[in-house]
Amino acid sequence: MALRKNESLEDYLECILILGDKKPVVRGVDIAAEMGFKKSSVSVAMKNLREKEYITVSEEGYISLTDSGRQIAEMIYERHRLLTDWFVKIGIDPKTAADDACRLEHDISQESFEAIKKYIMSHPSD
Repeated sequence: MALRKNESLEDYLECILILGDKKPVVRGVDIAAEMGFKKSSVSVAMKNLREKEYITVSEEGYISLTDSGRQIAEMIYERHRLLTDWFVKIGIDPKTAADDACRLEHDISQESFEAIKKYIMSHPSD
């Protein structure tokens, strides 16, 4: 399911998911602004995601996640939110927590993530 070692594409999928919750439509220019990348870099990434069938792009340039793209984006975003919140809860600076969660969300195995999630959910007041 995960793109493994292709954290950049996972970051793009996560960004499209988040922007889709904030905006009625997502365009390449929106992604570029959100991620701080050049439009040309975003265009190359969108072509790659489209070829892998993780996104569709309408004639108007509106970007949508396919079912498989949404599945990956939601998995990465869940990891990001849970890890960031947990790191902050144990005393890590919010910026550092978010940065570290962003790195870990791509490399942690599903088994390890599920174990951490289970632990966090069973110890809400720790």
